[in-house]
Amino acid sequence: MAVAPLIADVLQRQQVKATFFAAQEPTRQGDGSLGSHWAAWWRARGGEGHAFASHTWNHVYWRADLGDAAAPAFRVRPSAGPRQGQEFTMGAPEYCEELARAADRLQALTGQKPLPLFRAPGGKTSPQLLASAKACGYTHVGWSPAGFLGDELPSEKFSNEALLRKALQGIRSGDILMAHLGIWSRKDAWAPAVLEPLIAGLKAKGFCFHTLREHPDYAPGQVR
Repeated sequence: MAVAPLIADVLQRQQVKATFFAAQEPTRQGDGSLGSHWAAWWRARGGEGHAFASHTWNHVYWRADLGDAAAPAFRVRPSAGPRQGQEFTMGAPEYCEELARAADRLQALTGQKPLPLFRAPGGKTSPQLLASAKACGYTHVGWSPAGFLGDELPSEKFSNEALLRKALQGIRSGDILMAHLGIWSRKDAWAPAVLEPLIAGLKAKGFCFHTLREHPDYAPGQVR
């Protein structure tokens, strides 16, 4: 959440609405990204009309499928929470609880009902995981190839200037763009240098921005 205030300022200034997928991850300040320290920040985003969806509660990475279609289970490794860094088995009901817990907390913080969507940490999924999530009401959202904005790549190899240039050249209509509210590992932070020039550059090319509430693949009634 280190750059979260800056990101909020840029989105407000540019009048861009985003969809925030959130998990309860460690933060430099406060008690986690969905903790009480950041409650006012989330409440303000809800008032601005942004959309929200689950990223699992403990930022749970899928590692492999276990079980079968009748009793699906998964080998997982959370990067947050009491079992951070541990690899263990999680049944489909437990995974659904992970999705619902983050969604419920977002609703409590923002006052807005989250979308029936989720984004798997790292984008790592399987058909069995997607089917299990779908059975408890959640559809997965990935990102477009050009929409991977690179803010989690090492800045020593991928400069902000190169990432901005690549995005402006590659993004097409309907693409879903993905960036973070902060990355621990990147030394030269992406958002302060790239976010506003990217938005302004795309606007200059005729693009507009919408949340996933308006995306043709994920709008209410259109989720498959």
